[in-house]
Amino acid sequence: MLDHLIRRATVVDGTGSPAHLADVGIRDGRIAVIAEPGTVTEETRTSEDARGLVLTPGFVDPHTHYDAQLFWDPFATPSMNHGVTTVAGGNCGFTLAPLNPARPEDADYTRRMMSKVEGMSLVALEEGAPWNWSSFGEYLDRLEGRTAVNAGFMVGHCALRRYVMGADAVGGQPSAEQLEEMLRLLHDAMAAGAWGLSTTQSSTHSDGDGQPVASRHAEPAELLALSRAVGEHEGTQLEAIVAGCLDQFADEEIDLFVEMSAAAGRPLNWNVLTIDAAVPERVPRQLLASERAREAGGRVVALTMPILTPMNMSLGTFCALNLIPGWGEVLSLPVPERIAALREPGVRAELLRRAQSKEAGVFRRLANFDRYVIGDTYSATNEGLSGRVVRDIAAERGQDAFHCLVEICAADELRTVLWPMPADNDPASWELRRATWEHQDVLLGGSDAGAHLDRMCGAPYTTRFIGDCLRGRKLVALERAVQMLTDDPARLFGLRERGRIAEGYHADLVLFDPERIEAGPATLVHDLPGDSPRLDSRAIGIVSVRVNGVETIRDDEVTGAVPGTVLRSGRDTRTVPTAG
Repeated sequence: MLDHLIRRATVVDGTGSPAHLADVGIRDGRIAVIAEPGTVTEETRTSEDARGLVLTPGFVDPHTHYDAQLFWDPFATPSMNHGVTTVAGGNCGFTLAPLNPARPEDADYTRRMMSKVEGMSLVALEEGAPWNWSSFGEYLDRLEGRTAVNAGFMVGHCALRRYVMGADAVGGQPSAEQLEEMLRLLHDAMAAGAWGLSTTQSSTHSDGDGQPVASRHAEPAELLALSRAVGEHEGTQLEAIVAGCLDQFADEEIDLFVEMSAAAGRPLNWNVLTIDAAVPERVPRQLLASERAREAGGRVVALTMPILTPMNMSLGTFCALNLIPGWGEVLSLPVPERIAALREPGVRAELLRRAQSKEAGVFRRLANFDRYVIGDTYSATNEGLSGRVVRDIAAERGQDAFHCLVEICAADELRTVLWPMPADNDPASWELRRATWEHQDVLLGGSDAGAHLDRMCGAPYTTRFIGDCLRGRKLVALERAVQMLTDDPARLFGLRERGRIAEGYHADLVLFDPERIEAGPATLVHDLPGDSPRLDSRAIGIVSVRVNGVETIRDDEVTGAVPGTVLRSGRDTRTVPTAG
């Protein structure tokens, strides 16, 4: 007997093959039958008519930070609402495990680091997760059986260093014995199911004390030793971030990626490839790492987003503006002193100069202050400004755009919410994106879902992209769009029997209305532990989401079921050849 039968669905199976009408039957969490409509004779406990709806595999998000959120939100919202059934966590070198049991204070250090570097609520981290593990395997065990999505995790380099070296992990180099201990921890983590190693060398990543995070102090020899260890385990990967990910790689960064992937014999993915027709040299430079890796027997995969993810800014709280060279010093001043400094013409001139310099890299786009839209305001002085563009307000006041923006924010004691309008929303940039997506080492992803919670909401990229392909720019056909969100990431990670609608595969499924599928606007909600805020987005047109055959979403509402699996390397993933 079937557990459920979906009748007369338009099946887009994830392989890129043409859509076709079919009945799809589920039994014991797997796809048991795919047949011509009306030909299934086996009895079924439940069924539904999916006439006019599209059935696809569940979407796979290759870059999330749900490591903590899954403890208080097993439904990985809003990703699951938008059809994501499998998430990859533990990215960028940051994980909650392992924790050294001899140093209880390491948990507090980790929480403060995650709050600073990944924009997670410190209160939510303190109150929402149990922090009752030491080894990476114990961390995975705490999540087992309590998530609605399937979740796999890399082990973070920062956690390995902190466990072994303590406070010396920041600024220090490991002894031979300490490196051996790090390797042992990494082996133990992968034996327990970690997907591999993640690390960061990015200049934007600082801990809760404002110091460069631990992995940024690692020399290439340490990174290569850890990479070789990854290659000793079935179904593992590498994920790495360097400063050049934000703009263009330096030669030594390309060398590092190539050597790490070749040493491991495993794919290495990085994020995020920013595509802008105004900087045509960026894409070929970034993909040079992929070309060089293939020549050396490795594989380097760039993640890129198929949508423009709105990100709000503020002069009052930590955001991307703080990452512009020279801005952090000013924006970290106490608010009264910060306002005074920003009102100094000389200070503003220097900040603008730094923001427009070559060293600012991809953050140069943030310097177009005339294109900012004013969001929420908090003073009578700013009444009526919400939704208006700074360019227009500045013209009325006879001020330059940055001076105008500063005065608006100062009237709100810097609480004003700012929304920069993207400069790369032009037809040439979208055509460049479409062409870049065809590259064999480019993969859609990079949502950062679970991180930067009150600043950005990348989780809805799946529904927004499909909606755009069906009713918007139509850059790729629906069948290809679905493949890019399902089978492509599943193949990169070597997921066993996931990413396609095929008999015997796990029944991770999304049923949606092609006339309506879309993502709603990002809105601020206060639903984290401690009433902390985050940006959320409603899914439009998603009728049903199933994970391992069990319905987890119906009409954008969580059902409460938690059928997800902690996906462990080797058992749930197979080794992906670097030449593949």
